[in-house]
Amino acid sequence: MTDPARPIEVLLVEDDPGDELMTREAFEENKVGNVLHVVRDGLEALDFLYRRGDHAGASRPDLILLDLNLPKYDGRQVLEEIKNDEELASIPVVVLTTSSAEEDILRSYRLHANAYVTKPVDFEQFIAAIRQIDDFFVTVVRLPSRP
Repeated sequence: MTDPARPIEVLLVEDDPGDELMTREAFEENKVGNVLHVVRDGLEALDFLYRRGDHAGASRPDLILLDLNLPKYDGRQVLEEIKNDEELASIPVVVLTTSSAEEDILRSYRLHANAYVTKPVDFEQFIAAIRQIDDFFVTVVRLPSRP
């Protein structure tokens, strides 16, 4: 179980403003003091994780919610980069995407995604899915300590 006194740093990699808004609302409704950072493409995600450019002072996330279909650098490429980097590989990555294609699911797990969640189209179901992800990583699992 993660230390409840410490807020979880979550990096949302999402290019759809509507999905970003729903994710923010789900976190707010869950009344958890987690910190949600948002980047809008794969290149910005890597800049955040490697603390480059505008993200030079970024904190290391405890959890990454990653869309697959991103501009500039595809989510699959971002996942591969994260899991092949010794410093980043221990960060849990939940693929959160509209794709329910078996090929995407298989490839994500082969690239060592920690979970694969297809985004529900219905607003209430989307909120419920985000809450469940949040609850799981805050109350059930134990996350690695930040360096």
